[in-house]
Amino acid sequence: MLCITSSPSSSPVPLQPQRCSRAPSDQAAPPGISRGGNVCLSAVSVQCAARRSGPIKVKSFAQIRTCYYRGNGIGSIQKNLCNSSIRSSRFGNVLFCVNVVHCYSIASIASVIQHLTIMCLCKVKRKFTTAATVQENKTMAATKDDVDHLPIYKLDPKLEKFKDHFSYRMTRYLDQKCSIEKNEGSLEEFSKGYLKFGINTYKDVTVYREWAPAAQEAQLIGDFNDWNGANHNMEKDKFGVWSIKIDHVKGKPAIPHNSRVKFRFRHGGAWVDRIPAWIRYATVDASKFGAAYDGVHWDPPASERYVFKHPRPSKPDAPRIYEAHVGMSGEKPAVSTYREFADNVLPRIRANNYNTVQLMAIMEHSYYASFGYHVTNFFAVSSRSGTPEDLKYLVDKAHSLGLRVLMDVVHSHASNNVTDGLNGYDVGQSTQESYFHTGDRGYHKLWDSRLFNYANWEVLRFLLSNLRYWMDEFMFDGFRFDGVTSMLYHHHGINVGFTGNYKEYFSLDTDGDAVVYMMLANHLMHKLLPEATIVAEDVSGMPVLCRPVDEGGVGFDYRLSMAIPDRWIDYLKNKDDSEWSMGEIAHTLTNRRYTEKCIAYAESHDQSIVGDKTIAFLLMDKEMYTGMSDLQPASPTIDRGIALQKMIHFITMALGGDGYLNFMGNEFGHPEWIDFPRDGNNWSYDKCRRQWSLVDTDHLRYKYMNAFDQAMNALDGKFSFLSSSKQIVIVFERGELVFVFNFHPKKTYEGYKVGCDLPGKYRVALDSDALVFGGHGRVGHDVDHFTSPEGVPGVPETNFNNRPNSFKVLSPPRTCVAYYRVDEETERLEGKAETIGAGKTFPGTIDVDASPVKTATTATKEREEITDGKVTSGGKKDDLIEDVSGKKGKKFGRQSSDQSTK
Repeated sequence: MLCITSSPSSSPVPLQPQRCSRAPSDQAAPPGISRGGNVCLSAVSVQCAARRSGPIKVKSFAQIRTCYYRGNGIGSIQKNLCNSSIRSSRFGNVLFCVNVVHCYSIASIASVIQHLTIMCLCKVKRKFTTAATVQENKTMAATKDDVDHLPIYKLDPKLEKFKDHFSYRMTRYLDQKCSIEKNEGSLEEFSKGYLKFGINTYKDVTVYREWAPAAQEAQLIGDFNDWNGANHNMEKDKFGVWSIKIDHVKGKPAIPHNSRVKFRFRHGGAWVDRIPAWIRYATVDASKFGAAYDGVHWDPPASERYVFKHPRPSKPDAPRIYEAHVGMSGEKPAVSTYREFADNVLPRIRANNYNTVQLMAIMEHSYYASFGYHVTNFFAVSSRSGTPEDLKYLVDKAHSLGLRVLMDVVHSHASNNVTDGLNGYDVGQSTQESYFHTGDRGYHKLWDSRLFNYANWEVLRFLLSNLRYWMDEFMFDGFRFDGVTSMLYHHHGINVGFTGNYKEYFSLDTDGDAVVYMMLANHLMHKLLPEATIVAEDVSGMPVLCRPVDEGGVGFDYRLSMAIPDRWIDYLKNKDDSEWSMGEIAHTLTNRRYTEKCIAYAESHDQSIVGDKTIAFLLMDKEMYTGMSDLQPASPTIDRGIALQKMIHFITMALGGDGYLNFMGNEFGHPEWIDFPRDGNNWSYDKCRRQWSLVDTDHLRYKYMNAFDQAMNALDGKFSFLSSSKQIVIVFERGELVFVFNFHPKKTYEGYKVGCDLPGKYRVALDSDALVFGGHGRVGHDVDHFTSPEGVPGVPETNFNNRPNSFKVLSPPRTCVAYYRVDEETERLEGKAETIGAGKTFPGTIDVDASPVKTATTATKEREEITDGKVTSGGKKDDLIEDVSGKKGKKFGRQSSDQSTK
């Protein structure tokens, strides 16, 4: 039975559900409802012409959907759900539905909030709409018909089976958005919280506001008052917001720029000091081991503020993302600065033809080895690498180079730190008065961190304002949301394997509060900056995560294809080359929802943290210490390693998604692994840096992998194949290019038939085996490949691999080659173009740094096996030949046209 008490002067107070263990005899639950556990049923705010009470019959469970709350109208129900009879009672504008007759047990605590909105009122002939904590004269932004006919159902008819879920989700989103607009003016105004909360200086007064409803007294202390708050007591309003106004002293702010401050409050009998939640800078005394951070008021005079000089670059058709960590971006064993990164690393990124930089560890985090993922101060720039003005310089420098900048934002959890983190505001109060959930729901047991209560009004203000702050104040062009899987589900993805069954995504395990927050965030970001790029780190593959909010999706632009690096690591660690399955590789690279865009990557920071290795180091291991000199023949291990390093990254880029990502240093095969200074490694920075000298040293082979990475990105810059929807399935077409990958360690295919759509003449656009990339130069770049017709045009079953045309190529082992169709009219006018493998391709468009390359050597004189004639996609037994690398290298390998012939 649900019991609610209320008075005209207060909001209904929720009852805490009784905890009880699951009984083996629990009855089977209806579809979509799991068994056991406790249930929290929240309030429904209803627009009615008249109040109503008394029993209302519900004929079926299908009439029941989920409701939600803003935090001031919540009911709770113990353990069981009724599908037979419901009684309603009204207190103010909130309707509470009660009574239990025929019961089913529910597994997830608070999961009823997701799927049990009381839709029985639809039988009432009066018109009304549901909305959370809004006035009775509230007008909904959309009707019930709108949410019941979402565009996603036409996109994927299988989603209609979960129509109740999506109707609930969209209604919740619309209700929350309308409520914000009603009470705050607009979502845009709501997201300007950083101009209201924290310390802000106005014409002749400094104002400080802090949300801390659990505090009984509060003061502002700091250097400005010698840490004595007796004269700076704060006042609390009815929403739990403390504030104080301090007049300027002699025309200057009473709290000087760059001075330390803290929020002191009393709870119970104890006073505690905390860093202001909205602080914009925090520092620590590096000379003291384990010292706590201090909040620093950052408000420089106009003469010291950085002024942006360059506009944002336009949004590319496909992002080619360079993931970077500023602190570990230098070669010296120390923490690098924002300005050092801007001056030394950004030019390298631009030279390798990336168009986007993704910065990790920008938000302040007290523990360096957390890689920036245990955030303590959400509005503060990490002080290890400089000041807020230094970060602005970095972003502006990137924009000047045509690079967009994304920030790795962490809204999935917060550091467990009390003294210097947001967790310090949790002093045992209820979740309605806290940033976080209470109990197990508020703690991530694997990350040892706190979990946000996304249904809380002030939490929404805090997080949405956080996004706008970084976008407005620092000109970030978008975000990569970390830990989205943890946000999407109550189980946070812990010990859960996703098979692709839709019931895994749309059930009581789904966290509706978090989903609605992400919908609001994506709507806001795209409204403020239509060209924003928002990426989700999600391993589950939830459908419509990357469809627009107004279609019924969550609103992200891209998701990371996280299964791809797992596949490569599995192959490199557990399979011999002969065991590699081309079908399995192709399936992993193409196994995605083609109506939702993905960012493909072979390796990110995750694959090289301590305990693991970069792909290059997995391939070549200890031989990278002694065998990378170009002054001596490459060993079989080095030869194989460089070849596969290029192939793995190129096929991932070409086939794996709608964008591409690479982590800093992996473009040239950075050796070893990443290990931040910690007690376990004697606080060493040796593995927490990037050894740029490896790629800069001319006689080392790292330059070949770097040159190929440069050329890969240039190829997309020319042909835009990443953004092309034309893609088949290892030979495939994408955009205007035909790709041929041969992973075999020894077999060469000559006259290998390749299907293509358009007839004409094809030439090499990019060749991983070219000398400039450390290859053997076995593929001729001056060869024209003319097509032959295949079957009857327009009748796929008569064509070659469903393609009306084909041409034949040479495919040496461990190579990947891209071919482009020659525009013969353009060629006639402009003259014959050279290829990337020769140093340049498409004059004036792609320019590869062609350092002096090796001549053909006898490093791989061993004869390669002749295949037994089993070709996967055309070709005949007599098309296959033996290949001697040295001979082919001398014949086809050409130096850059910029280099003198030696």
